[in-house]
Amino acid sequence: MHEMPKSGTFCWNELATRDLGAAKKFYAELLGWQLQESTAAGMAYNEIVVDGEHIGGMYNMTAEQGDAPSHWMAYVAVDDVDAKARQAFELGGKVCVPPTDIPNVGRFCVITDPTGATISLVKLSGARSE
Repeated sequence: MHEMPKSGTFCWNELATRDLGAAKKFYAELLGWQLQESTAAGMAYNEIVVDGEHIGGMYNMTAEQGDAPSHWMAYVAVDDVDAKARQAFELGGKVCVPPTDIPNVGRFCVITDPTGATISLVKLSGARSE
């Protein structure tokens, strides 16, 4: 079981890609990452493992993502995703993906700040698969 990250800290980085095979090969060779297949989130997913620590993941994008290019998303731990989504909106941000449950993982949302930068907020509640 992993420790829950402290609220306000970056806790996960995720690659949404159009070519998972190429991305896995590139990052494994460039950075020495180990990739571990997982279905914890209810989808085909590859967790990034460095020195035994699960630090992120990557997955193939679907038609739902339209023609968006491959991209990295940073996740920041929060205590209450719904409250932080409301607060982000009140502070002039935009909620791009409303608070949503991820099976066996937790709850997340995606926001864009008033400058146009995008980030995800997450509350982890399930154990990450090992």
